[in-house]
This record gives sequence, C-alpha cells and structure tokens, in this order.
Amino acid sequence: MNHEAHPSFPAVSELDHVVEQLCSPSSLKDVIHRPLHDAPMPCLATLQEILASLKIVLFPGYFGMSAVRVESMRYHLAAHLDSVVHKLAEQIRCGACFACVEYAYECLECERVSREKTMEFIKRLPRIRYMLATDADAAYRGDPAAASKGETIFCYPSILAMIHYRIAHELHSLHVPVIPRILCEMAHAITGIDIHPGAVIDESFFIDHGTGVVIGETCVIGRRCRLYQGVTLGALSFPKDTDGICIKGITRHPRLEDDVTVYAGATILGNITVGERATIGANTWVTRDVPRNGKLVNFKPGVDS
Repeated sequence: MNHEAHPSFPAVSELDHVVEQLCSPSSLKDVIHRPLHDAPMPCLATLQEILASLKIVLFPGYFGMSAVRVESMRYHLAAHLDSVVHKLAEQIRCGACFACVEYAYECLECERVSREKTMEFIKRLPRIRYMLATDADAAYRGDPAAASKGETIFCYPSILAMIHYRIAHELHSLHVPVIPRILCEMAHAITGIDIHPGAVIDESFFIDHGTGVVIGETCVIGRRCRLYQGVTLGALSFPKDTDGICIKGITRHPRLEDDVTVYAGATILGNITVGERATIGANTWVTRDVPRNGKLVNFKPGVDS
C-alpha cells in the first residue's frame, strides 16, 4: 500500500520522533524489564495449561476428561502430573529470575531449587483436593439454589476462585515468587473475586455470588465462613517508611474466626478480629473488633429492616 496516497498516515519523520521519545532513558526508566541471563518471562499460556491439568487431577471427570474410568485413572492422572512437574518447575524458575530475589544461593542453583519446590507442591495436592472438597460441600449446603455438589464444582465462581487460590497459596507458602499472584489474578479476571495468595483460608469456605469480593494478603479466615458479593476484607491504613513506600509484610487485614457470615457490600478494615459465629450485615462498615456471636447491622431509622 502506498502511504503517500493516504495523507492520513503520519509522516516517517513524525514516527521517528515518537520512537525516539519512547526509547529515551527517562521514558524507559520505570517500565522496561531487563531479564537476568536472558531468562524468559513467566508464560501465561503455560500457566493456564498447568491449571487445566491440575483441575483434571483435583476433580476427575469435571474438567478435560469426558468420562472417568477407575481402571485407567492412575494412567491419566500420572500423565497430567508428569506434564505439570516439568512445566511448573520451568515457570517457577522464570518467576524467580523475573523477581530477582534471594531465591537460591546463586543463579546456577535456581533450576534445582525450582524442581524441589515443584515436587514439594505436588506432595500437597491431596491436601489441596481435601480443602476444595470442603469448599464445594459448603457451597452446596449454603446455597438453596445449588442442585448438587457437582454443580458447584462445575459452575460456581466461588469454587473456580478457590481452586486458583488454594493452588497459589501453597506455592506462596513455598516462597515461590510472582507465580502465585498470577494464578490468583487469572481467577480475579474471570470471576471478579480478588483473593491474595498470602491470605490464610481454612476449610469449608464459600463466597455466594462472589462478584466484587476482596480478601487482602494478611487476612486469616476460619472454618465454615461465608461471604456474599461485594465484601471487602481490607486494610485501614498503609504505614510508610522514610522513603514514602508502604511497609511490606505487616499484618493489616482482618481475622475472621470460625462460622462468621458477612453479607453483601460489607467492608471490614484493619488488623481486627471478628469473633466466632458473628454476623456482619449488608453494607456495614467495620473497623473495630466484633465479639463472639456479635451481630452488626447497618440499620437506618425509619427504614424497615
């Protein structure tokens, strides 16, 4: 195509000027990624393949395999796990190079450490499956619209988010850089449920509907807790260091004890404790401890409750 015949196209000199600006050190300073030793970035497509295989392993028959035969299950699961081991070890290594953190004593050790962390993660899969089974059971028991546990596994955004979270949390606990956050953000993009992989969530957890839920990094959630859409378990403030940067790693999010229910739109902020069997009503703002069996309701005089 002859650009001269189309005056709407920019002149070459104009493009050169823009390229010159985009390549200037001042423009690139905060946006360019320079990998160590030409190491590749973590690959989103490969991580999606890993998740697909793990879903098949964790819930045989629901994902990927149209039919499950007990006599051949060992072969199918072993094949998927073999694929996961090789792909995940490489992605963990890429994540370590990307983060450039104290991951191994020296760069040459990264590959070995990545393999070791991968195998430790694989050993945790039976526990991950158990926890997810309790989440599916909680969804079925807690939602009158659920026709079966299978429906919650196959259809519910809460279970999808928890699959990603429980996988990511184990990797996070193994101090794997970057990869856990990517896995949780994949679920966030699909479901609207934002769970940081550092949060600690016990068994039988259910998020009804789910859209707009936020669970912060240092949250601790007990057994049989239930959240509704739009709930935020966030930080009240962000202490900063002398350079004005938020201090990392401090406890700044709520702790929910066992059997807590939080209804739609509630916001619970700060390093506070919501006691066992407490109920937080819809659209309630909470910044102080709530006692056991407590009930907070955002009631407005003159409006029917």
